[in-house]
Amino acid sequence: MTEYTGQCLCGDIRYKVSGAPAMAGVCHCKNCQRQAGSAFSTLWGIPKPNIAFEGLQPTLYQDSDTASGGQVERYFCGRCGSPLYSLVPGQQDMLFLKTGTLDQTDDFAPQFHVWCDSKQNWVDLAEGIPQMATQS
Repeated sequence: MTEYTGQCLCGDIRYKVSGAPAMAGVCHCKNCQRQAGSAFSTLWGIPKPNIAFEGLQPTLYQDSDTASGGQVERYFCGRCGSPLYSLVPGQQDMLFLKTGTLDQTDDFAPQFHVWCDSKQNWVDLAEGIPQMATQS
């Protein structure tokens, strides 16, 4: 079985993913840009039973000012500030892991880009990967 590990910057929160991710994508919404402090957020959709956390409990920020109108739960390390994962309305069985926290990132390959209407203008997207102006 495939297994992945990762952690926040300070290492106080660690995790183990069992099995392959259900999906891989890139979100270009303004809130993900602000949370990541970067141009976008890279995400793996992980079924909740397939991930186990160790160490400190993540801190929750309830993000209700979203372009979709839904409240996104954003979890991060309260010590170092690393964003770890998000929970989104309508997908209760899935968490969206911030793939920059993986120990080994070679397997990340985006299957789609979302919220491209708020993409940074200097970011070029690869041909052949679906691009949605908003959330599909």
